[in-house]
Amino acid sequence: MIQIESDIVARCQQGEKEAFRRVVQTYQRMVFSLALKMLCDEDEAKDMVQETFIRVWLNIRSYDTKQNFVTWIYTIATRICLDRLKSMKHTVPLPDDELVFRRYASDADTHRTLENKEWVSIVRMLADGLGEKQRQVFTLCHLEGLSSAEVEEITGMDAKQVKSNLYVARQTIRERLKQLGYDTDR
Repeated sequence: MIQIESDIVARCQQGEKEAFRRVVQTYQRMVFSLALKMLCDEDEAKDMVQETFIRVWLNIRSYDTKQNFVTWIYTIATRICLDRLKSMKHTVPLPDDELVFRRYASDADTHRTLENKEWVSIVRMLADGLGEKQRQVFTLCHLEGLSSAEVEEITGMDAKQVKSNLYVARQTIRERLKQLGYDTDR
């Protein structure tokens, strides 16, 4: 996980805009990646990135330096995503999403880089039927690669809740893959 120097954070807490610009440059891709995977909408994800950094700037003076800074940003971003998900209508996979998924699943080039639109299609296909907490935990653990401890800190869930939500998410996705004709037992 990317970490920024503590002196940059301290300068931000003193209101230095140039230091904050560095924070934004360092973490904007990470926040966008999270938002895109959780919201499945590129425009919403871009808006969420802006909202995240506005909240970071407004609350940076109250940031506790004992806490991991990147985890603090993930927490803010995740909460904004959850708020957006609650206000958005249920994201339903589109017919083209299944085509994108099938094309990707059958592609022999495992080093292929996914475009944002392809990510949206694949996540929308797999996340169909997941609750907010399952989507949040699955995104943070499997798509963002965070540890269980980091996910616990970001979500405020205990280890048992994270494990339970991750289990439900995996089972739901496994079932979704079977519905799409993809053999998950191979």
